[in-house]
Amino acid sequence: MKLTPVIGLEVHVELKTKSKMFCGCSADYFGQKPNTHTCPVCLGLPGALPVPNKTAIDWCVKIGMALNCKIPLFSKFDRKNYFYPDLAKGYQISQYDQPFCINSSIELKNGKKIGIRRVHMEEDTGKLIHEQGSSLIDFNRSGVPLVEIVTEPDFESADEVVEYLKKLQQIVRYLEVSDADMEKGNMRLEPNISLREEDSKELPKYKVEVKNINSFRFVDKAIEFEIKRQTEELESGKTPTQETRGWNETKNQTISQRSKEEAMDYRYFPEPDIPPIRWNQKYLGELKSQLPELPQKKFDRFQKEYQLNPYDAEILTRERSVADFFVEAVEDGKKLEISPKQIANHIINKKIDVEKVLPAELIKTIVGATQTITMDQGELEKIIDKVLLDNPKAVDDYKGGKEQAMNVLLGAVMKAAGQKLDTNKVKEKIKERI
Repeated sequence: MKLTPVIGLEVHVELKTKSKMFCGCSADYFGQKPNTHTCPVCLGLPGALPVPNKTAIDWCVKIGMALNCKIPLFSKFDRKNYFYPDLAKGYQISQYDQPFCINSSIELKNGKKIGIRRVHMEEDTGKLIHEQGSSLIDFNRSGVPLVEIVTEPDFESADEVVEYLKKLQQIVRYLEVSDADMEKGNMRLEPNISLREEDSKELPKYKVEVKNINSFRFVDKAIEFEIKRQTEELESGKTPTQETRGWNETKNQTISQRSKEEAMDYRYFPEPDIPPIRWNQKYLGELKSQLPELPQKKFDRFQKEYQLNPYDAEILTRERSVADFFVEAVEDGKKLEISPKQIANHIINKKIDVEKVLPAELIKTIVGATQTITMDQGELEKIIDKVLLDNPKAVDDYKGGKEQAMNVLLGAVMKAAGQKLDTNKVKEKIKERI
């Protein structure tokens, strides 16, 4: 029995707004003393009412726009009811049937399109800490703005998943709405994995969700482990249990956590304390005009406008700060006839820290490295004659047609001269003397 993986993804991205989603508490919670960034709203105390964070909503829509989603003119918040210690209210304010952004896709390198079902806004939960046989709760994270990006079950391998996730992380960072730092929990990955027979077009009757993975490497390993585990179960005649599992990075395996809920288990209903949100085209147009040039467009432009090869263009566009630095350096280098390729080589090969060096300083460095000194011709001829005398084998090799022998002679002349000379002129002079 040949089986094909069917994988969908839910990605949670924490926004780096100054305040939380529905209250004025600071959203900068990482590394802070537990339960110091809280108030009656994010603690779910009776009578406390939520007030939506306008910036967070705008940023959620910008993520949707950057992913080419459709933005419905009507949207609302909903209550997602479940009882778990990290959810003080007993429900999470999220979005159910009318999210901010819907229906799009991202294209992978192989031309395959991964459908994006929705991009919606919700609040983060508190954080459970298990230590010394006790479970403690830190509510500093509770209420931090969280964007969830949900794909269609279009992936068929871990490699496709990782490629998509890297593209998504890059886009979010270009927008400067989140650091998407997985070690800090800014971006959390949840694949849904199941298997079907190779020729079948129907979705499997079960799916296994692996929760809160915090690295590309671990998501790759978790998917590979699940494919192997589920294959063994199906081949033995069993149907894998529909459940939520966690990734154990010590044991390199997924572990069962709880049976997986269906939407009806959450008893969604419209959030009564927040009015629906209605957009107009003018405001959406203003938001769209604020989007930066996105990675793929920048990658294509760098090749066309600056005649860079795909390798250089890809490295320079990985981070927006490096791409912006390169563009500014190209402008600074035009008057001095420094080519984009020279600048690209210097940034990539010298691993320039764009936070510590100004583009103009880089251009000065490149100019200094390319400047040559004019040497007295008689003195240069004396040096070349001595080098030719000291390296008879290299001379014979060159005369015999071995072009690389010229590099030996050239290097010896440059070393003897002790200064930076024009290599092309020195080569011509060596050929004359030979």
